[in-house]
Amino acid sequence: MRHTREEVIKRAIQEFERLDHLVNNLTDADWDRLLARPETKDPWTVKDALAHITHWKADQVRKIRKQRIPAEEKGLNWTDGNHLIYERWRDRSPQEVLAWHRQVQVEAVAALQAAPEAWFSGRERRPEWPFDLDGHSSYHRVNDIEQALKKPTK
Repeated sequence: MRHTREEVIKRAIQEFERLDHLVNNLTDADWDRLLARPETKDPWTVKDALAHITHWKADQVRKIRKQRIPAEEKGLNWTDGNHLIYERWRDRSPQEVLAWHRQVQVEAVAALQAAPEAWFSGRERRPEWPFDLDGHSSYHRVNDIEQALKKPTK
């Protein structure tokens, strides 16, 4: 499938708005809610999930802009990359993560608007491409954040 700039931007904005609406008015207790994760994985909270989503969206922006991979991320597999994100953001405030989430969205839209047309339609791609701008966010929003927020507080 070939994509258009307009369609990719529309999907990225729609998913951002859904996620931003969900996290906009969370309490401190909500941010600290644990996600259902295997014991072998880092114990993510709602805040950690938003940092994770935002990191991979920022990584997609880096790819659109043809920027280099940061040295500390080179050669990491997904598990190690996700652990690095967790370590970077777990002690930061929800407000810092929320501000970063919003800043990366501005950068993502700007990168999409500036990308050459060939980046969108130059070759066949999967329907969910570019996954980290909307599909990845949607997955964690629905399966992790929304589920954690549905659990009764202790």
